[in-house]
Amino acid sequence: MTVHPSLQNYADAWTHAVEAIAELVQPLVEGEWNRATPCPGWSVRDIVSHVIGMECEMLGDPRPIHSLPRDLYHVQSEFARYMEMQVDVRRHHTAPEMTSELEYVLIRRARQLRNESRTPDTAVRAPLGTEQTLEVAYRKRAFDTWVHEQDLRVALNAPGNLDSPGAYVARDFLIEALPKVVAKDAGAPAQSAVVFDVSGPVEFLRTVRVDAEGRGTVDGSPSLGPLVTLATDWETFYRLACGRVRPAAVADRVKVDGDTELAEAILRVLAVTP
Repeated sequence: MTVHPSLQNYADAWTHAVEAIAELVQPLVEGEWNRATPCPGWSVRDIVSHVIGMECEMLGDPRPIHSLPRDLYHVQSEFARYMEMQVDVRRHHTAPEMTSELEYVLIRRARQLRNESRTPDTAVRAPLGTEQTLEVAYRKRAFDTWVHEQDLRVALNAPGNLDSPGAYVARDFLIEALPKVVAKDAGAPAQSAVVFDVSGPVEFLRTVRVDAEGRGTVDGSPSLGPLVTLATDWETFYRLACGRVRPAAVADRVKVDGDTELAEAILRVLAVTP
């Protein structure tokens, strides 16, 4: 039995990214596990711990019983506390312990994928005791794993896979967030349009339109008179949208045409990941 056709794309993207992660960390010596990554507050070890922990949750394993230290400055919300639990519990694990646990959980997840017979709308566990559909869970794991693969590549100076299957899942995930970013968070005026022109290994042109009621939508049609056009490359776009870099640090890689004040407001709130 294989996964449902609507899940296959996400399963393939997740598999590609998680196998890349396993390959990246397998040869690391102990000290390299402590390298900082672009993910705020997390080292290489922490990223891998997070991946292990999230896959354990996909398998239905019980969450660890663990008290977090009080001095974790990057833990600012209940969601962050939830995510940090699987990370902090592994902070003193050695390199062999990390690679062994990662390998074991990936074997179990591969088996789960091979035997997957649930439908995409099946309710499964989500963070903070909530529920989500299986399709949403698969999609989020594909997105999350690809972004963390890129975190590790930056930390380890091993660039690659900017156009892998996970990159296209990430593209669609981030594009879906743009109407809220532009219309609600940045406060673009009614009856305006904002164009995102992204080039590179994953390229796209999208227009966010704000209607008379201030609601945003996104489509692939060009706008004749956009209030703002933001042009950048794919790597810069995903790093901004995933909160991996501040706008000021990549100002030379973002070209703005039109209302600079609105452009700055959009860039300030472009980070859409928790």
